[in-house]
Amino acid sequence: GSLQYGYSLGVINAPQKVIEQHYGRSLGVLPEEPLLLSENGTGTEKQEVHPSVVMYWSLSVSIFSIGGVVSSFLVGFVGDLRGRVKGMLMVNVLAVIAGLLMVMAKMWKPHVMVIAGRCVMGFYCGLSSGLVPMYIGEIAPMAYRGSLGTLHQLAIVSGILLSQVLGLEFLLGNDYYWPLLLGLSGAPAVLQSLLLPLCPESPRYLYIKRGMVEEAKNSLRRLKGEYDPSADLEEMRREKEEVEKEAQVSIAVLVRSSLYRQQLFVALMMHLSQQLSGINAIFYYSTAIFERAGVTQPVYATIGVGVLNTVFTMVSVRKDTHTHAHAHRQTNTCTHRLTICRSVMQTVTLKMFYSWMSYVSMSAIFLFVCFFEIGPGPIPWFIVAELFSQGPRPAAIALAGCTNWTSNFIIGMTFPYIEALCGSYVFILFAVLLFGFTVFTYLRVPETKGKTFEEIAAVKTGTETGTGTGTSTELEQLKSDSQA
Repeated sequence: GSLQYGYSLGVINAPQKVIEQHYGRSLGVLPEEPLLLSENGTGTEKQEVHPSVVMYWSLSVSIFSIGGVVSSFLVGFVGDLRGRVKGMLMVNVLAVIAGLLMVMAKMWKPHVMVIAGRCVMGFYCGLSSGLVPMYIGEIAPMAYRGSLGTLHQLAIVSGILLSQVLGLEFLLGNDYYWPLLLGLSGAPAVLQSLLLPLCPESPRYLYIKRGMVEEAKNSLRRLKGEYDPSADLEEMRREKEEVEKEAQVSIAVLVRSSLYRQQLFVALMMHLSQQLSGINAIFYYSTAIFERAGVTQPVYATIGVGVLNTVFTMVSVRKDTHTHAHAHRQTNTCTHRLTICRSVMQTVTLKMFYSWMSYVSMSAIFLFVCFFEIGPGPIPWFIVAELFSQGPRPAAIALAGCTNWTSNFIIGMTFPYIEALCGSYVFILFAVLLFGFTVFTYLRVPETKGKTFEEIAAVKTGTETGTGTGTSTELEQLKSDSQA
């Protein structure tokens, strides 16, 4: 599911010029003639792109996020309906439909078929990007929850890299095979449908949501081997008791409740920091950015971004496994700062007109991606599951997913226009936003590494720090507790 999400994110980048030509011919703003490409995958002659083509292309990129915004509200419902594993299996039909729409893009109006396929694929990925971290967070051993959560991000960036390689002109990113390139985004759904039945259901779902104690024991043994599951079952029993004390937490209740306000604010800000860093502007438009920076082989530079993206996500997995808990948050804050520096560096290099500065510009983007993947990249996807107990968790994941997808849409749709307005200074805008998120991360984000869900709850309510906020929150909990 994560690989498919990444493939869909990155596949639209490399064949941009090819698809724009098809859009232009379909809209009647370009002559009906064969498309000639240079060896680097761009047009042989630089032409002004017609405004209607720009609009439809921006919509093709960003409509993916609209589907994600809508479906992110259904994550909790689908996950609770039949379970995490069966929920992921059910939504695969959406990915297959989306892939077929894009494969058949040349059979009708390509801009309509691509936009429709991208929208359905976004709907699938909105569900998948919520269900996968939810499942991982619930099955992961406490000591490795962060690392396994980061593997979700690793699968995403691997999908991005795969799409960039297949998008090369001599493979699928050409005038003839680009519909197949886009349509392959539905292929991992077939593989997932074969492999997911081999995965055990979440024991936390079985025990807490369904009350199936024996099934939860069997699931734990499938995940961990033969061992005594008493300690894990006891933790789930306590969490189940806490859930049963609370009324069911809907999205509306979650937004209005002061009890969850602090952790909800943290969760939403973490997702905003991921998207408003400008990372998806690079994933969506890096080929065009490299071309404007004077890079002679922009498509290969884009693949270089994908390779570094994957390598440094692997570094992030290892870092999360071995780094001391407090240092984990501090390291994350440090990488925020370094990402800011790279945004400023990118602006400076784009304003310089020396030929050698194109290599500096390329290096700036490479470093931007590297620091993103060991800092703000993977953390938002699994921190939501850690900050919330079983009761409000589905609603919180839905809200966080909606925030992520909405900001993703805003970046995808508006970046070409903001860049036209601001020119090279567009990266200064991202630097300013990153500075604000850096300060927020340092001051407000609690450390969750190596803690149980109960211990995390103690941190987020302030009981470990002794703040007044924590005391007032505890009083609110006591007022609603009949036993107290």
